[in-house]
Amino acid sequence: MMTNLTDLGIAAIRDGVRDGAFSAREVATAFNANVAAARGLNAFLVETPDHALRAADAADAARVAGDLKPLSGVPIGMKDLFCTEGVPTTAASSILGGFTPQYESTVSGQLWSAGAGMLGKLNLDQFAMGSSNETSAFGPVISPWRRAASNAALAPGGSSGGSSAAISARLCPAATGTDTGGSIRQPAAFTGISGIKPTYGRCSRWGVVAFASSLDQPGAMARDVRDCAIMLEAMAGFDAKDATSLEVAVPRWEAGLSGNLKGKRVGIPLEYRVDGMPAEIDALWESGIAWLKDAGAEILEVSLPHTKYALPAYYIIAPAEASSNLARYDGVRYGLRDLPEGAGLQDMYAATRAAGFGPEVKRRIMIGTYVLSAGFYDAYYTQAQKVRTLIARDFDRAFESCDLLLTPTAPSAAFALGEKSDDPLAMYLNDVFTVPSSLAGLPAMSVPGGLDAGGLPLGLQIIGRALDEQGVLNAALAIEERAGFTARPEAWW
Repeated sequence: MMTNLTDLGIAAIRDGVRDGAFSAREVATAFNANVAAARGLNAFLVETPDHALRAADAADAARVAGDLKPLSGVPIGMKDLFCTEGVPTTAASSILGGFTPQYESTVSGQLWSAGAGMLGKLNLDQFAMGSSNETSAFGPVISPWRRAASNAALAPGGSSGGSSAAISARLCPAATGTDTGGSIRQPAAFTGISGIKPTYGRCSRWGVVAFASSLDQPGAMARDVRDCAIMLEAMAGFDAKDATSLEVAVPRWEAGLSGNLKGKRVGIPLEYRVDGMPAEIDALWESGIAWLKDAGAEILEVSLPHTKYALPAYYIIAPAEASSNLARYDGVRYGLRDLPEGAGLQDMYAATRAAGFGPEVKRRIMIGTYVLSAGFYDAYYTQAQKVRTLIARDFDRAFESCDLLLTPTAPSAAFALGEKSDDPLAMYLNDVFTVPSSLAGLPAMSVPGGLDAGGLPLGLQIIGRALDEQGVLNAALAIEERAGFTARPEAWW
């Protein structure tokens, strides 16, 4: 009996196509069928079955010619923040309605060059602003997971909720994500998959719709650590079109994978033991410590004293950059234009933005504009940047005594849709463990560690030194090998 092709990850698909166990077209056809059958999850905003099939046919031809590429035969999902030539790109906002880019983002272009095909564009929080995928102008993504004995619709995390839900529900083997303050790692934790945010500058931001330019970073999401390593290798690399791109070689992360952590020191940050943290999260953390010890690592406590200021600093810096970046959406050049009868230019700007931006985006633009305004700039924005420097210095000091850090990914398992949407501060607290490493630009990864009492996934986070993605991936692999996480959502959709 042939394996169900949609249960396979990147490595298994790549190797199976190469060995002739199945054709790339069979894989693409199977995933296309899953995507079409799961529209109730609202994970995809645009389906591109033909793109996937064209790439599959090219892969099958390449196999015959002996010219296979690293991702030949692998169809993936693309977060709808990446511009894709000839395919609508909305950033899940009405203001980009009707926008079809005439160019390809660097990251998506590299993935196509590596042989990957696209199953479609994935839903997200509007302009990547959110932790639950409820701010999308096209409706929330519904997690494929359910609490035990409950039919309540759960959040898949955000902003990369379409990516996390699609991977977990076997609609795609992997997907791109972007992470500004945790938007790859928190959704990965909520849906029982793996996701890595690389060092800031590892992956080009060119052609990625901007939220907060000094924080945004594309990364890889997949069902296991090896697949994340393969995907990230294809995505990363210097790009002269991105001024923040790092001119450093891309290591062969997959080839370097090893769960043996002998000689590695892992720090446990004291400040991440927050009040009111569920006992299950604490217990999972203790399990993670035991697993890393078993892999040969030495465990020590470290202090990151400015951690408590990370969220306040982030929610000044990110909205400030957003208010600047989103000023380009004015109804003049592309996307939505709302032109009331007899309106002047200012009226058009106001009407377009009022109609096109959702409430959370408006909230962040207003916060950002406020903290950048005369009289408040020094009091808020300048102070937040100073705090950011102190947070980065905390990590530098911690890494003098250890190689990696282990923390929970999120302070809870997935919550129900609507549970926190009325309280922005409660929503922002989802990022409490992920924001500090984003402010410092460090590589960080979430890997599933177990289930809570309701049968929902919980994630552990590994944080590494700048450019030490290999160390992060290896520690994540050590956890993956010992956690033995095989849970998957029961198909109800």
